[in-house]
Formats: sequence, C-alpha cells, structure tokens
Amino acid sequence: MKFEDLVELYEKKKKKYGKEAYKYISQILKEAKEIHKRDWEKRPTPNKDHEQSWRAFKGKNFEKLITYIIKKEIEELGLKVVEGSLLERSTTERELSNVKRNLLVDYGEFGSHLPDVDIIIYEPTAFKIMP
Repeated sequence: MKFEDLVELYEKKKKKYGKEAYKYISQILKEAKEIHKRDWEKRPTPNKDHEQSWRAFKGKNFEKLITYIIKKEIEELGLKVVEGSLLERSTTERELSNVKRNLLVDYGEFGSHLPDVDIIIYEPTAFKIMP
C-alpha cells in the first residue's frame, strides 16, 4: 500500500459523502489497514509483526492525508499549507525559508529552535503563521 492508495480510498468516500468525507477517516484507515496487511503478507520475506509495519505506515501517511484533505480549502482562503517535516530540512527556497524563520523560537543563549510542528498554515506574502 502506498500513500496514493490512501488518497484513492479518501476520494471514493468523497464521491459518496461529498464535503462530509473527512468524517470517515477512521473508516478509511480501517480499510487501509486491511489492504496494507494483504500487501504485507504477499511480500517474500515479511517482518514478523504487521502491526509495527502498519503503525509506521499510518504515522507517516496520516499527516499527509490530512494535508491533502485541507489543502484546497486553505488555498481558497489565500493561504498556504506546508508539512513541518519539509521545514526541518535545510531549504534554499525563499518562501519556505521565511516561514521557517517566523516559526523559530529564540531561547537566547541556547539559540533558536524550530518547534515540533506537523502542519503549518501561513499567509504567503507576509509569511505570517496562522494560529
């Protein structure tokens, strides 16, 4: 199972339930877990613990799914969305660099540190972080 498969499950719910599809995320994850297990069992040398594999997949892709779901709505408001993991890496892109700078917390003699954030919504012209 890949992230694209998770998006496909969401899009099926969206066709059925429209804007209410987000209410079915738990059901989507339940379906995804079943598919993930079938895929995992087909591997030539699967790990002994499917649950561990599933937790890693869910942890990595749940945030991406939430971002996927809210991105269009946020952008229609004139704002932008970025995943926190993207800011943790060094970036030369001016816009993301400014967003990162606006997120930094200055601890004086201990230096500035980026807080642990998963999803950042910001105003793209002033790089203002939305609370």
